[in-house]
Amino acid sequence: MAEHRSMQRAALLDAARSLLSEGGTEALTFPALAERTGLARSSVYEYFRSRAAVVEELCEVDFPVWAAEVSAAMEHADSAEGKVEAYVRKQLGLVGDRRHRAVVAISASELDAGAREKIRAAHGGLVAMIVEALAEMGHAEPRLAAMLLQGVVDAAVRRIELGAAEEPTAITEAAVAMALRGVRG
Repeated sequence: MAEHRSMQRAALLDAARSLLSEGGTEALTFPALAERTGLARSSVYEYFRSRAAVVEELCEVDFPVWAAEVSAAMEHADSAEGKVEAYVRKQLGLVGDRRHRAVVAISASELDAGAREKIRAAHGGLVAMIVEALAEMGHAEPRLAAMLLQGVVDAAVRRIELGAAEEPTAITEAAVAMALRGVRG
């Protein structure tokens, strides 16, 4: 029975990723989740109390995988600047990934305080990954620089997701150049 529930929960999360990726926030509804998984709508409520609870669990499941991919990319770099570049490039490379789109699809304002705090903590872990490289580059305030660097990444993510006039590659190159020039400063 526990295995069945675990499989159903995984199916609901996968359906949620697809819905968020395909149609954004508006697409993530319990009737749509029920239809995608073949469950009765009332059954969806047995697994999740709200859309925010679905997103919170997606973040708990998907964010560590995403962060591990960023960390792995950074480990392959042979210099502090290379780590900064890998940090930016990998995050922007993940923008089209369903896991990433699901994590950012619902704004933090639609989540309860507990969910927002979990997402902030996860992002804090991501920012912490780059602090050491910035310190190695001699930055006087590496934690502050890391937060600002993440701001550049977040702005580039939004630009890519909006389907801006620029190609994603151009946005990525501009973000990498801006990041490297900024952290050298």
